[in-house]
Amino acid sequence: MSLTSALNIAQTALFNTSRQTSVVSRNVSEASNPDYAHRSALLSSMAPGARVVQIRRAADEVLFRQNLFAISAWQGQKAMSGGLDTMRLTVNGVEDANAPATAISKLQEALQLYAGTPSNATLAESAVQAAHQVVRSLNDGAGAVQNFRADADRDIATAVDDLNYLLGEFETVNTEVVNGTRSGRAVSDALDRRDALLKKISEYVAISTTTRSGNDMVIVTADGATLFETIPRPVTFTPNTSYGPGTTGNSVYVDGVPLVPGVGGNTSAKGSIAASLQLRDETALQMQRQLDEVARGLITAFAETDPSGTLPDMAGLFSWAGGPGIPPAGTLIDGLAGAIRVNAAFDKNAGGDPSLLRDGGANGAAYLHNTTSAASFSDLLLRYSERLDEPMTFDPLAGLDTNRSVTAFSFDSVSWLEANRKQAASGAEGKEALAVRTATALSNATGVNVDNEMALLLDLENAYEASARLISVIDEMLSTLLQATR
Repeated sequence: MSLTSALNIAQTALFNTSRQTSVVSRNVSEASNPDYAHRSALLSSMAPGARVVQIRRAADEVLFRQNLFAISAWQGQKAMSGGLDTMRLTVNGVEDANAPATAISKLQEALQLYAGTPSNATLAESAVQAAHQVVRSLNDGAGAVQNFRADADRDIATAVDDLNYLLGEFETVNTEVVNGTRSGRAVSDALDRRDALLKKISEYVAISTTTRSGNDMVIVTADGATLFETIPRPVTFTPNTSYGPGTTGNSVYVDGVPLVPGVGGNTSAKGSIAASLQLRDETALQMQRQLDEVARGLITAFAETDPSGTLPDMAGLFSWAGGPGIPPAGTLIDGLAGAIRVNAAFDKNAGGDPSLLRDGGANGAAYLHNTTSAASFSDLLLRYSERLDEPMTFDPLAGLDTNRSVTAFSFDSVSWLEANRKQAASGAEGKEALAVRTATALSNATGVNVDNEMALLLDLENAYEASARLISVIDEMLSTLLQATR
């Protein structure tokens, strides 16, 4: 081999090594940033070096749109599932220990024990205390629902602030992309940042995008409201400082268009804001109505009746602000669960007489059933216990069966919440899986394949080893030539 040939071989080997080093180091660098689109560099050799002709940004618009939609669906479902879990714990307690249904069952047991020994004053007091526990469960449950609505309202306000901030960031990056595109500068990094912002925005509200000339992007919501066009459109919300039974939550407006809440346990909400609106204005209100109807049913079931049948029924063991009459049948009264009380006439601690539960007469002598003051009289106690299991009419606004007993209706409420919670949890698992799969598909289509890069590294190592050996041979040849000329 001539010296000239050896030098040419060495030069070529060094050039290939340098080129592979550049490509591999660039690709490995991108592998550490999987959220960004892959860069493809077109290289043309100009011995003894290399020149980058063009850098291409790999992107898949269809997969990216699917991923945005999946992210919105998952975030909405996650918010729904978490909200229902919180409501179950705050309203019904761990394993439904604080649920009105549990307290009503214990009241019914206390009545039956008292009916077995109606002369026992201690059992009479125990029955009234069981009634107090029913009232506490309804009062606390109603308060927990309103606190839940207030918390959801604050979550909405925070989410709206975050969304407006992200839109402001998007405006900055979008302007950079448009200006760079029009001036011919490389905008790949800015496009990556813009895509990352779109993913964050989609967590709050479902979006679709349109790219205009100059890489200018327009964002609209799934409801068709414009979220961004050259500048961010206003996302507005007026929070309430507190919530009561009659408080109506305010809407979230995107460019003046109200955002639509989701529906169902496996919610149709796309994004956390729509799910929070659903929890605040649909789910929590439904729970409140059911508690109100349980309270109305209890007041009716324990109403004192005129033995002669001539006088109207009056509030008995349980009273309310509209007493001493009883609430109208089959009609929802907002806030009744928070207003129901144990009638002071039955409460020994309030100067009342628990034996009125056995005898009647809290509303006067005309409502007295045990006219002989017999200590063994249990007819009224048994009648109260039976009423808890007798069907009555409930308002359809509560969202449950309208012809149920108070006991069955209270358990239906527990089942309703549990069924929604399980649907939400199951939906969250499925939608999370979809979000992960679409993200993986997008990464496979546009990201860096680590296996391929490892193969390139092995090729680089082999090329370097071959080049080192060749340089060693050339060095030996030059040394021999120099010695021969001396």
